[in-house]
Amino acid sequence: MVQKEIWVYLLAYNLIRLMMTQAAWLAECLPRQLSFKHTLQIWIAWNRYASPAREIRLSGLCVLIGELRVGNRPGRMEPRAIKRRPKPFPLLTQPRSLAREAVRKYGHPRKIK
Repeated sequence: MVQKEIWVYLLAYNLIRLMMTQAAWLAECLPRQLSFKHTLQIWIAWNRYASPAREIRLSGLCVLIGELRVGNRPGRMEPRAIKRRPKPFPLLTQPRSLAREAVRKYGHPRKIK
């Protein structure tokens, strides 16, 4: 079943890319200049609000997809690093019930700097 699910996702991805290619051809631009997320959102809205009795015009859908263009973002690069900030509280090293009793008796411990 997992393999079938993966194939369905690949099929859906390729169908969305096909719609983007058709929209790019009508809008006279490159498919790379269109947004995948925008195409997916337009497709979902189109299916939600289209009535079955009404004729579905895919050219209108392609025009909507081709309206939004993705800008050119050269040199976009983000560092791959994890920022671990030190927490201002000590670790819980005893059972929670004992820690609650200690807080009731002595108050909260001081913050670690």
